[in-house]
Amino acid sequence: MALEIDGRALETDEEGFLLDPSEWNRDVAQAIARQEALELTEARWLVVDFVRNHFEERQTVPETRTILRMLGERLGKERGTRRFLHELFPYGYGQQACKIAGMRKPRKLMLDV
Repeated sequence: MALEIDGRALETDEEGFLLDPSEWNRDVAQAIARQEALELTEARWLVVDFVRNHFEERQTVPETRTILRMLGERLGKERGTRRFLHELFPYGYGQQACKIAGMRKPRKLMLDV
């Protein structure tokens, strides 16, 4: 499969995850979010940008507990919860946030546990 962005085709797997995370940019994120029927609010961008930065620094996708800790620190303890993360990404952090952040499909979607 391919995702068409500004006249270029980006290769994706059968679920829409980018095969090459280096092809990601904010326009790509917007296109993927539209496919997921999600508006990229400030809180969603916070998670997406955190995933990207974590990946660039460590070459891994952060686990859910790391995202929850970050949300609690930046948005307040009441938003550092699984419930709030689920409100942001109803089909799961690994399934939606990582996809929008341009990651390959996590090998284990245990990120959502």
